Parts: sequence; structure tokens; C-alpha cells
Amino acid sequence: MGTVVLSVDAELGWGFHDFAEPPRDRLANARRGWRTLLDLCEEYRVPATWAVVGHLFLEACDGRHEDHPAPPGWFEHERGTDRMSSSRRFADGLIERIDGAEVDHEIGLHTFSHVELGAGGTTARLADAELAAAVEAAREWGLDRQPRSFVFPRNKVGNLQALADHGITCYRGTAPTDRPTDGYGGAGRLVRAAVGSASPPLVEPRQDSLGLVDLPASLFLFSVEGLARSVAEPFVGDPVAILARRGIDEAAASDGVFHMWLHPNNLVTPRDVVRMEAILEHLARVRARTDLRVRTMGAVAATAREGGETVAKAVATDGSAPE
Repeated sequence: MGTVVLSVDAELGWGFHDFAEPPRDRLANARRGWRTLLDLCEEYRVPATWAVVGHLFLEACDGRHEDHPAPPGWFEHERGTDRMSSSRRFADGLIERIDGAEVDHEIGLHTFSHVELGAGGTTARLADAELAAAVEAAREWGLDRQPRSFVFPRNKVGNLQALADHGITCYRGTAPTDRPTDGYGGAGRLVRAAVGSASPPLVEPRQDSLGLVDLPASLFLFSVEGLARSVAEPFVGDPVAILARRGIDEAAASDGVFHMWLHPNNLVTPRDVVRMEAILEHLARVRARTDLRVRTMGAVAATAREGGETVAKAVATDGSAPE
């Protein structure tokens, strides 16, 4: 019995606050994309893991965060003449929509302010502060359960000890690289895979030496954009939708996990929404005629922990494999 997992990097403006030139179209559509994705999940009864940047749980702040050991200037875009608007700094009802949805979504974490925990300059102290602040913000917001799942900003895995110290039990690891489409490769490679017969990799949850469950990604649902997408679509259709459908079909025919992910701000244009609807509609059809399950990261991780699954080589606490 296979499983499909959908995880969502919910960040609004925080995903780009350290960019000199953020993508304005994605920022402008971040809130609308969030609502649209929730509506699609509701329509097709798809529970997702929403990894929320912790700052979004807040209702207000002074933009200084003086007790936070962030590098100088990290919160500069929260104040001053070029500061982010409040609609990009705070969720303002969006998390309530996740929590109150009829579909049983999971609310996880995506750090407090989108610090890359796996970046070379991120200290253990900074990682601990990011997790502590995110967990506290979620608690004060009123989340009635401990966040269990975590997504690393920009998929840079590291400082795993901080996750374990703050009650996280599962994280989205990087995709395997033994298949033609791993979700992180170049768009051209993915287009060639879609034209051929390749499928995204199915993954297995793996428990590390800290007891954390690594649930790797299979496919980023907006990995083929721009010119590559425009050139491919008239001839073969949407390459990512093709690959996603194959991943769903392969999961239904096996015991593996197909783990797809996106940001709400990827839903910029009508054709982006069409892509997501096509993928979720296919998922609904396959689920209706097979034993395919759609589960959250936390649910998959709980099953893995109960089964005592382990990796062949335990992952070290800094996120790298030991010698």
C-alpha cells in the first residue's frame, strides 16, 4: 500500500526577506496562492503538511528581536523605509484557515525567520534560537499540539540536534539522486525525463541516530518554469504534471512514498493553478480505485518510528553522514 505526501513551505515574505531583489510576482501572489492551495486541498480532500515560518504566528512585533542571536541586519527588512508590509510579515488569518479546514492538515515549522540551518555560518546557538522562537510563537498563537514536522529553508539540512531538542520528530530531507528526476535537478533534465518514461523517486522514511525521521522529497512541483516550461508544454504537455502523475501511479502500485512539495507563492498564474488542480485531480482518481493513502509527514513518521525503521548509516547531528 503506497503513500502520497504533500508538504508546503508556507513563508509569505520571509522566504525572500534576505534577497536584494525578491521576485515581486511571487510575493504579490503569496497570500492568494496560500488560499488557493487550501481550496484545492479541500476540494480534492488532500491533507498536507504546512511548514509555517514561526514569525507568521505573531500578531505584531517591533521588528527588532533583540534577544535573537541573528547576524547583523537580519531583521532589517522588518523596519525602515523598505520594510516588508505587515501582510508579508504576519499570517493574519491564514494559519486559522489551515487549522480550521475540514481536511486534517498538519501544521509544522519552517524555522522562525527563514534562517538556513544547514548553511555554513549557522551556529548551534542560532539554530536553537530559531527553533525555540518558532515553537513558542506557535504555542502562543494557540496551536493545541506540539509541531512535529519540519522543513529546512532552501532545503539546506543541518543542526539536527536543535530539531530534536525542541520536539521535532520528522523533517523533509533532500531528494535521492539515483533516479533521472530527483526534484532538484535542472529543468532540462526533468523535461527529458517527462518526454521519456522516467518517474520521480519513491522514498522511504529513515530514522536517524537522534530518533528523527528523514522523509526525503521526491519532486518539487515547480521545478520546470520559464522558457523550459513554455517550450515543452505545446509538444508534451506540462512536464511536472506528467512526472507527478507517474509518481502517484508508481506509489499506488507499490509500498513506497511519493513526496511532492511546493510553496504557496508558486501559484502565480492561472496555468500554475491548472497544474496543481491536474495533479490533485489525478491523485483523487487513483485514490478512489486503489488502496493509495494520502498522509501528512507526521503521520508517516509516526508509523516509521513505531516500526523502528533505521538508516544503514545513522545521520550525524550536524546533518552529515559520519565517516
